[in-house]
Amino acid sequence: MAGRGFAHEVPAIINEGILMLRNGRWQMMLEPIHNDRPGAGIGLASSFAAAWRSDHPNHRIGLIPAAEGGSSLDDWAVGSALFDHAIAQAKLAQRSSTIQGILWHQGESDCFPERAEVYQEKLTVIINALRNELSLHTTPLIIGGLGDFLPHGMYGKYFSTYPLVNKALETYNQPHCYYVSAQGLNANPDGLHFNAASLRVLGIRYYQAYLQQANIPQPLPNENEVLATIYTRPLTKREQLFQLETSFATGKISVETFQQEMAALQ
Repeated sequence: MAGRGFAHEVPAIINEGILMLRNGRWQMMLEPIHNDRPGAGIGLASSFAAAWRSDHPNHRIGLIPAAEGGSSLDDWAVGSALFDHAIAQAKLAQRSSTIQGILWHQGESDCFPERAEVYQEKLTVIINALRNELSLHTTPLIIGGLGDFLPHGMYGKYFSTYPLVNKALETYNQPHCYYVSAQGLNANPDGLHFNAASLRVLGIRYYQAYLQQANIPQPLPNENEVLATIYTRPLTKREQLFQLETSFATGKISVETFQQEMAALQ
């Protein structure tokens, strides 16, 4: 999932121990992690990484963006542009790191009876090829359910059979694969994409599935507490500088404000 959460609706996650791959090089994570569309926004990977970092404060985690919004499993067929791009990105990352997890959230574009019928079969072909290409045979794969809001939004007429894809995801029984429920999560005004707050929560659920190597079939009791810990974590000096430089580079603050705040950080 590329993510379409509105950035202004949630606190930013700035953490020098969370990196992202861009142009084959690692840099400090800044959302949106994916820039696949002009509407790119908050996704689930940032809170996943922040939760991981809370448990591993002396280590770094890197995110490899390869998602494409609005894509179907046919778009991800082995040998397609999306599949080959993901492999290329992952191989660049493997030059300097070890891949230890695969995060997958997809299915809205396959919410038709004839596609849902063969969803598991197609996904298995894609994942097996991905694992073989990258030698990730036992790496945990985390997959998530679709939002229950889909039939009620402005595009609801296209999602009357969405439970078929959700069932295919929930019952996807492959080795080293774990399912995460989207129960209780909410949408943007379009009724199609998860909103930012829900994506933060979904990332926490994904992390728990990864950590426990188990399915997460319902909401976790401590989701809000975990997010509160992430949001209230004091920023290091380097993180404050990164945030300040980003605000200046994107025109959010004036040169005078930038210089004043830079001086205060010295």
